[in-house]
Formats: sequence, C-alpha cells, structure tokens
Amino acid sequence: MKTYQCILFDLDHTLWDFDLNSKETLRELFDHFRLTDRGISGFDYFYEVFVRVNTKLWQLHDQNLIGTDEIRMQRFYKVLNEAGLDDYPFSLTFSAAFLDELPKKKNLLPNTIEVLNYLQGRYPMAIVTNGFDELQANKMHASGIHHYFQRIVTSQRAGAKKPERRIFDFTLEEMGFTPAQSLMIGDNLQTDIAGARMAGLDTVFFNPHNNQHQESVTYEINDLKHLTSIL
Repeated sequence: MKTYQCILFDLDHTLWDFDLNSKETLRELFDHFRLTDRGISGFDYFYEVFVRVNTKLWQLHDQNLIGTDEIRMQRFYKVLNEAGLDDYPFSLTFSAAFLDELPKKKNLLPNTIEVLNYLQGRYPMAIVTNGFDELQANKMHASGIHHYFQRIVTSQRAGAKKPERRIFDFTLEEMGFTPAQSLMIGDNLQTDIAGARMAGLDTVFFNPHNNQHQESVTYEINDLKHLTSIL
C-alpha cells in the first residue's frame, strides 16, 4: 500500500455532520420564528424543501453557474416561498439567523475524533472546502477539531473552488507537499474526488450510504474508522 505524507479532508458531510447540524438549527429557527403561524404546515415539510433547494443550489455553485452570494440571498426565499411564505425581507432575516447559529453546532460524523486522534502526529493535515470562509472556521472551533489541522483552505482564500485544480495546488503549496505525496478524503464525487484526481492526488471516497457510482477512486470507505487500515 502506498505511503502518504500529507492528508487533505473535505469538511461538510465528511467530518462535520451538516445534515444533523442544519436540521437542529432549522428546527430551532422554525419554532423561534413561529413559522406554523406564518402558514407553513410543519417542520418536516419545511426541512424536506430546504434539503432539496440547498442541494440544488450547491450543485449549481459547484458547476460555476451561481456564486455564494446568490446562495446567501436566494436560498431561504426559495425555501420559504415553496413552503408557503412569500416574504423576501423575512427570508433575509431567517438566512442571517441560520448562518449565525449553524456554525455553533458541534455534531461530527461517527468516529471523526477517533480517526483524527489516530492521524494526528502521523500526518500533517489540511481542510479543503468550498464553504463560506468564516463559517467553516467557526464550525471547526465549535466542534473541537480546529487544532488537528495545519491549514484551512476555503475557495475564497484560494481564489478557486473544488473541483478546480488551483485550490488543490494552493493547499499543497502551503503544506509543502506534492500531489504524489498526498491523499484527499471527501464525500463528493465531483468536487472532492474528481477534482483531486485531476490535480494528481490519490483519493478516498467517503460513501456512508453506499451509493452506487461509476467514478474512479483510489479507495472507498463507508465509515471513517476504515481510514486506519489505509493510513
């Protein structure tokens, strides 16, 4: 098995549990803003709409069709409008509250801390993320994983986003390693896996739901603890 000298991680959906953290945040805000009184039938439906809209917007972002500003300004208008509340100014208030509260959540994917403890001291590590700059740092501090990583590279700081090669080159230049020495771990086949492969890195596809795919990956795992058998 190949020996690596540098490990790169995606953050959301790979280490930090975006689904659980966003659901907790949205439930709190749903109650705080009394959305049932505003005509939205119930939280489960509201959350279902959010997942669908948010996923689509980030897919468009990854395809360079929209920017992060559009996500900030339009996401909750689209969600609230589809759920039954057409109020753009309120959607901005809700969005601001969401972005303020979300990064305070601490839920990580199973075995994250155990694996990071195993890797710490063995490999220098970096986060490579397309997420919002300040939010990603706050998430890592709140969840207690910031100290494991030598660098947090966002698309904003690198001037490029996954799957573009430049963000991987930027990260490795800061870390002082070559693509051949490095391994990228992530859950997104397009941004994390295909992007890293095009930049010359080996990859680990984190696939906890065992989704079927045709992408070429170096390794595939459904539990982070399986990294200990690779590294």
